[in-house]
Amino acid sequence: MSEEKNNQPQLPPTSALDNPSNQEFDNWFEYPIRVQPHHTDYAGIVWHGSYLTWMEEARVECLRSIGIEFADLVALGCDLPVVELSVRYHRSIPLGMSAVVKTRMAEVTGVRINWDYAIVSPDGQQLYVTAKVTLVALDRERGKIMRQLPPNVKDALAKVSALNNN
Repeated sequence: MSEEKNNQPQLPPTSALDNPSNQEFDNWFEYPIRVQPHHTDYAGIVWHGSYLTWMEEARVECLRSIGIEFADLVALGCDLPVVELSVRYHRSIPLGMSAVVKTRMAEVTGVRINWDYAIVSPDGQQLYVTAKVTLVALDRERGKIMRQLPPNVKDALAKVSALNNN
């Protein structure tokens, strides 16, 4: 039985994940947060769902920072629901602590829009969470996935892409 155990794939040690390089998240949009009581579980540690809320807030604020209101995208008839989400929790964040949600639009493939996230300590020395989110363009009127992004949405996303590459 112990031989079987040794053949199992091993995750890297947690210490290998805790200390991001300062350059790893350069040019990513930054959204500062502070852990409030309603963000935590009974033990005073951030509840896992709070991270998802912060990531969405960061994505919306990233768009707003370059003049794109999410409500305007929706008004164009294009909704952007999350269709895929992958989260890795590296270290918990206790009540009262500050952190920074960093995000960037990774790529646009057809009507799929991929975003990367990292939640780090304000000094960038501790990594709390990494995540990837995929949105898809949905025609609100028909309730179906679009075949291609509307030109005005493509133009808006090109601004975000330019922001990430500066």
